[in-house]
Amino acid sequence: MSFLTAFIKRLAWSALLILAVLVLNFLLIHLAPGDPADVIAGEMGGATQEMLDDIRRSYGLDKPLYTQLWIYLSRAIQGDLGNSFFYNTPVLDLILGRMGPTLLLVITALLFALVIGTSLGVIASRKPNGSLSYVVTIVSIVGYAAPIFWTGLMLVILFASVIPIFPISGMYDIRLQGGALERALDVAHHLVLPAFTLGIVYLAQYSRLTRASMLEILGSDYIRTARAKGVSEFKIYSKHALRNAILPIVTIAGLQFGAVISGAVLVETVFSWPGLGTLAFESILARDYPTILGILFFSAVLVIVANMITDMVYRLVDPRVGVGK
Repeated sequence: MSFLTAFIKRLAWSALLILAVLVLNFLLIHLAPGDPADVIAGEMGGATQEMLDDIRRSYGLDKPLYTQLWIYLSRAIQGDLGNSFFYNTPVLDLILGRMGPTLLLVITALLFALVIGTSLGVIASRKPNGSLSYVVTIVSIVGYAAPIFWTGLMLVILFASVIPIFPISGMYDIRLQGGALERALDVAHHLVLPAFTLGIVYLAQYSRLTRASMLEILGSDYIRTARAKGVSEFKIYSKHALRNAILPIVTIAGLQFGAVISGAVLVETVFSWPGLGTLAFESILARDYPTILGILFFSAVLVIVANMITDMVYRLVDPRVGVGK
């Protein structure tokens, strides 16, 4: 199978998957208890039954569920995700305005987890029964076991009163006056705690996986042969062992992209980070169907794209992986 054929086939399956996600999300959201008209009326200070009926009619909530689904799919295919009930703004504009901060947080957390987790795993594999290996194992277990929201709250308490060196909320300081460099440094300063909180769980997984993969590969025959030939330890670890051990890490990182986005909802809520997670939390409380569906749609697209990129990186790291048979 040629690369172009495999790529087109993958795109077709991805389109069908996105369509299934749209339908499933729509049905689950609309079958959940609660009425958006009541929330909208509550924001207005209360309303009569006649006003509630007018609200449902103006937003199309009075139509049968299958009719609402057909209208939603017809518009979504054309790129129209509707208007937010709560913000009274096109959903697409809301999502695009919040996507940048979320991608910045997620990508930073993943890179932090990959680089530090892989490095710790390699260090632990050099002396698997040494004290450093035990320290890495304990840190990994604690980091993996601690809930994301608990870690975030502990960091907020620590850096709010005990060691106030990092900001604990927001993405930037609105009082800051300066150029592009000063603003970028300010965003990076605000990013430290959310990215660490989100990345610590996955850092623990990558360090344990790297350690296990490295120990398995270091016990292989070709590693013993390389050592018998006098190849340096640095070359054995960097060129032979790590290159093969990193393959499952890349796969897991791509598959976990969706889980990282889900974790970002909690992290953004704890640190008031102005991304899709905060928007999703506010939209759920407001029963804002179009915004919730839009966020779920974009999250699904990001996961699918991440999986495709993972396949490309996998082939780049290991040329033995072919396009398909």
